[in-house]
Formats: sequence, structure tokens, C-alpha cells
Amino acid sequence: MRQVLILFMSLVCYASFAQNVAYNPNKSKGKLYEYAQLAKAENGDININSILEDESNLEFTTLTSENQSVGFSTDNYWLTFDLENSSNTPEIYYLQTARPVTDVANLFQVANKNNITEFKSGDAIAFSERQVEHRKTIFKIELPKNSTQQFYLHLRSDGETLNLPLVLHTESQFWKSNYTEQLFLGFFYGLLFLATVVYLFFYTSLSNKTFLYYSIYVFSIALLQSALDGLIFQYLLPSAGFINDRAVLITALFSNFFLLKYCEYFLKVESISKTIKIAFKILYGIIIVLGVLLFINNETKAMVYPMSNVNGLMSLILILVTLFYSRYKDHKIDTFFSAGIFFLVIGLMGFVMNNLSLLPNNFVTLNSAKFGITFEVIFLSLSMTNLIKDLRLEKEESQMLALSKSEEVSELKSYFMSNISHELRTPINAIMGIAEDELDRRLDPESKKNFEVIKHASLSLLSNINDILDFEKIEKGELKLRKEVFNPKEVVTQISKNWQRTAESKGLKYTLSISDSIPYKIEGDVERFTQVVNNVLSNAVKFTAYGKIDCAIKATEKENGLSEIIVNILDTGVGISTDKKLNVFNSFGQMRLNDKRSFGGVGLGLSIVKYLIDLFGGTITIDSDEGRGTNVLMKMEFKIIEQVNTKFKDSIAGVDINALKVLVVEDNLMNQMIMRKMLNNLSITDYKLAANGKEALYLLENNAFDIILMDLQMPIMDGYETTVIIRNNPPGNINKNIPIIAVTADATDTARQKVMDVGMNDYITKPVNRELLSRKINEHNKNVLKIA
Repeated sequence: MRQVLILFMSLVCYASFAQNVAYNPNKSKGKLYEYAQLAKAENGDININSILEDESNLEFTTLTSENQSVGFSTDNYWLTFDLENSSNTPEIYYLQTARPVTDVANLFQVANKNNITEFKSGDAIAFSERQVEHRKTIFKIELPKNSTQQFYLHLRSDGETLNLPLVLHTESQFWKSNYTEQLFLGFFYGLLFLATVVYLFFYTSLSNKTFLYYSIYVFSIALLQSALDGLIFQYLLPSAGFINDRAVLITALFSNFFLLKYCEYFLKVESISKTIKIAFKILYGIIIVLGVLLFINNETKAMVYPMSNVNGLMSLILILVTLFYSRYKDHKIDTFFSAGIFFLVIGLMGFVMNNLSLLPNNFVTLNSAKFGITFEVIFLSLSMTNLIKDLRLEKEESQMLALSKSEEVSELKSYFMSNISHELRTPINAIMGIAEDELDRRLDPESKKNFEVIKHASLSLLSNINDILDFEKIEKGELKLRKEVFNPKEVVTQISKNWQRTAESKGLKYTLSISDSIPYKIEGDVERFTQVVNNVLSNAVKFTAYGKIDCAIKATEKENGLSEIIVNILDTGVGISTDKKLNVFNSFGQMRLNDKRSFGGVGLGLSIVKYLIDLFGGTITIDSDEGRGTNVLMKMEFKIIEQVNTKFKDSIAGVDINALKVLVVEDNLMNQMIMRKMLNNLSITDYKLAANGKEALYLLENNAFDIILMDLQMPIMDGYETTVIIRNNPPGNINKNIPIIAVTADATDTARQKVMDVGMNDYITKPVNRELLSRKINEHNKNVLKIA
């Protein structure tokens, strides 16, 4: 015990002796702080002269560590030490002291009371006024040869933690350590900048706020560290001033806020616990209050330093509690995120606890924030890559679900459009059938006029229905052209007859001119060709109140067996103004024209015409002026099948249509009546009616038929199912090769394709055109005779 006491007294005596002797960098043992003393100045008016005259009443005590801290303080502190140069040449040293953000750091070199040199540093003065223009608090000391100089260091902070390091470097040591630090800082800030930019790009592409908050958090951390390292003062705010004095606190509050926001979104706090969500909101409120206190005055600013550190510590604890609670509730937490938060917590806790003087000052604690942030950014970046993968998988699942829903909606839409087509065309078929049947009779002029009005109104309604159905197909990009052989002269003549009656009823002069250059038979989509000509003629009649309408069709023979059909329709109607020509091919153009519904129609006619002509590979031009009328020129190319009719007899000569036995499968009573009238008008008297597929099969088993006219949508057994049975497994003696023509109100492409897929021979839509029906019956009956 006595030996221990002797040893302790020896150390005390050595320490006391060390404080009274000068420190020689080349010869003295230990470090400079062991030869220095510290005093707290209660009176802020103390200056170097009062100290040298022993008027300051300062009580100097020994420093206890190389980087001693006095905690958060606004007091003045003085350090003193002596330096000795025993060599025969002057020596230059660099003294590193205080933190880069210390407000006042003034060094006084005292050769004697009459020879005092003052060197300034700190961030309360302009950067250019520092003795050494360096981001750290650095002083350049020149020691004359064979001399001992006394030094006094005055330090004061604005409430930030005040550290008191005393590190003396030779000139070569200083620049070597400076280059090493620059390399480390370059890596550190480069990593933060890269993470900021990368995750900001991820936010712009993925629109997930987690990436935005993480990017801002990393950027604010970079600003905080650059403020603590003196880089903001050196490069951004070298004139010091109000903002520079608060740069550390501003960036610290921002980084605290966005760390919480990032963790809140990443951990989905709202779905985990309402209590934790409230805790986050409380901390947000504290941060806002601290931000306000920061700008009131210097006293409140000094309070913010310790409070912001405590709030940061509370934030880290809350994040840890959220992590543990999430795991307790079996919420999936990314492993890299947990690791990143762990390093962040360790690093920032070391930094905060060092600021609160709860940990000693050393290299690890002073740089713990940088180490923690570096590892945190690395691991959190890895966790964000996992988040990107999860988002990608989630997006793929959403796309698959959306695709499934889209397909389901598409199927429902197709089913709906099919039903709409069927339900609208069925009554129109009956109306037009009766009107045409009556028009074939010898009627008085008044009755004939009335039935012509009925037929025209039905055709107009049918045209609008077709336009609406086609508009839906155009929007989906599903409208396709079909190929069949037809006579263009007959098609145009039939369309022209329909509109000629209407034009003449309005008192218009109507002329149709068909050139001999028109081929007899061409290949193309006769339904769409009809629709194009019909829609343009409809507009001509609709928009012309007086004058005339001229329709001319001619053809020009092209190479490769093609013929360019040219349709020119001229009217003396209202015309189109220059500013409205831009919208003439747009959907619902009449609504844009603001004609107060003077002319009727759904406004899709020319839009569909333009789309169909583009499908044909043709062109349409409109020459029109308001009040002068309109000239529409359309050109479409078709393959020539037969240029001139070389057959003087009917192509189906030799077929006795009167002897045909026809089975009509139709459930609607009105349509049954229309079919009876049409067949009778075609001199076909040997026919039977079935209300559904089941009845049709019974009749086929017990009767011989030449052809079947099959409806599609029927109760008990529809046309599709009936056709499949006939073609694949017919009962009894049913002829499996009997011609079957679909006669349906379903005008959709889906129905047309399905008709062909189940084995029907042809397809006619309602309202049924009598001439078309006759041609189809003869055509398929003739084919059967040829096969036989």
C-alpha cells in the first residue's frame, strides 16, 4: 500500500512539473496537452493583457485528455502552454485545435510582454481573415532558434460542443495528414452524392416517396457533415454571417426530419401501429419547434444545440422500437435495412453521446458519425435494391392482375356489344323487311312515301349502329378488312337508290354517274366499301338543303392486277369553314362544330370513313368552303377478279331455286314472319321453321333439306351448338355437309369468326338484304350440286 501511495505521489509531482516546463517537440516526452493548462473565464471582457498582468484571476488547471471537451457551452476558455526550440534553426509547426465550427479561436504568441503576436481563426470571421485558410482551426507557428515562446489560446462557441484538442504537426506531417483526410472525405462525400442522385432518379421513375425521402436524407446528412467539417464555411458561406452560424443546426434538423420520414415510409409505420405513428408526429413537431427557436435569438439558438442532439437520440430509439415491434408483429423487415440502421444508430449515438460528454474524445468517437453513415448508406442502398425488386415484382403482379381484369372486361364488353347488336338489329330487320315487302306492292303514292320514310329511317338507324360498333373496334385497334368478291357497280347503285329517294324528297337534284371503266368483279371488303360510300352520301344529303348532289364513280387500272376505284361526291350544302376543317375527321366532329344539332347523326361518319380508307390504303380529300358546298374525293385500290362480264347468262343458271327445300332456324316470331315473306318473294315455298337448335335437329332427322338458314342466339340450343352437332356427330340420317348460312343480328367480328370456326358456310347480318340472301342461297346450293 505504501508503494502504491509513493507511485501516485510521484505521478502527481511529475504532472505538476510538466505543467511548469516548456514543450519541446523534438525532445519532450508525452504530448502537448500534458504541458498545457485550461481556465474558464467567467468574465467575457478578459483579454491577453489582463492575463499577462495577472489581473484576470483565471485559475488554470491541467488538461485531462488530448481532445478534452467542455460540452455545450457559450463560455470563454483560455489555454496556455510554452513551446521550446533548442535547435540552431527556426522551426515551423502547425497547431490543430478546436472544432471547425468553433466561433472564436485566437492564438497569442508571447515572446515577452511587449512582443505579442495574435493569429485569428474560427467561423465567426470571414474565411479570408483566418491566419491559415483551412477548413479546420489551424494555426501556423514559427519558433525562433534557441528560444522558448509562451502561447495563449482563446476559444468560445455559440452553444455547440467545445472541444480542446492540441495537436502539433511538423509541416510535412501536417500536409501528409491533410492529403489523407481529403482522400477519406472525397470517398465519403462521393458516396453520399452518388446515393442522393441514384435514388432521386429511382423516385422520378417509380414515384415511390421512400426513394425521395431517402435521397433527401442522404443529401441532408452530406450537408450536415460538410458543415461540421467546415466545408460549407470554406466554399459556400466564406463571409460567415447569420446562416453560417446556424448551418450545423439547420442541416441537423433537416437530416433528423427526413431520416424519420424515410423510416416511416420504408417501415410502413401507419400500418404497423397508430401509437408509433403518433410518436413520429410528436418528433416532427419537436423538430419544427426547434427550427423556430433557432431563428429567434442567440440565447434560444444556444438551447437548440443540446435539444437537437437529445431529439436525434430519441429518434434513433424510436426507429429501434419500430424495428423490434415490427418483428414482434411478424412484419417482414429487410435484413440490409436492419444492418444499415444498426450502423447508423451506433455511429450517431457515439456522435451524440460524445457531444453530450458521455463518451471520451478520441479518433473513433469523433468520427463515429462518418463511419456509421458510410456503412449505413451502403447497407440501406442494398435494402433499397431489394425494395426495387419487390416493387418490380409487385408491379408485375399488378400488371398480371390488370391484364386479367382487362381481358375479363374485354370479354364482357364483346359479349355486351354482341347482345346490343343482336337486340337492335332484330327489330330493325322486322321493320325493314315489312317496309321492303310493302314497297314491292302496288301502293298509292302516299303509302309508298310513308314506307320509304320507314325504310330510310331504318337504314339511318342501322348506319348509326354500325358506326358505334365500329368506333369501339377502332379504339381497340381490332377493325380488320375482309376479302370477298363483289360487283362495285351493283353496290354503288343500291346505295345510291336508297339516298336518291331521300334527296328527291327534299327537292334536291340527284345524279349518279358510273363509268364503264369499273371492273365487273373485284376483291375486297364489300361491307366496308359500302359503309364508306354510304356515310359520305349520308352527309351530302343531310347537309344539303337545296341544289344538287352528284355521285360519280370511275376506275383506273394499276399494275399487278389492281384497280383504283375513285368515288367523287359533290353537294351544294352548307360547306365547312376553314377553322373547322381541322376537326372534320375527328370523332364526334358535330359536337365541335356547335351546329346545335341541326343535322342529326352521332358525329362518327367521316372519322370512320377516314379510318377505313386508310385501311384500304387509299386517300380522301375534302374541298369545301362555308356556303359553297363540299366535294369529297375518295380513292381505294382493289384486286381485279373480272374486268368484264363475259357470261351472258346468270352465273347460277341451271339451278332451280323453286325446288329448294330450306330449313329456317329462328326463335324470334317477327324474324320468322320476315323470313317467310322473303322466301316467298324469292319463289321458295318449300321451307320449314324451327324455333331453336333442338327442333332443327328433329326436323333434319325426319326431312331432307338443301340448305339451312341458322340464327345464332336462341334458347335451349343455339346456332353454334347445333352446327357443331351437325358437322361432327349428326344423329340419324342428317347430311353433315348440308350448307349452313348464319343469319344473325350479331354483326361483331367475334361472331363472324366463330361462325366459320364451328363449320358454317357463310354469314349474313340482319336486317337481311333480299338480293344478298338470294345470291348466297344460290351460290351455296350451286356448290353442293357441283360436288354432287
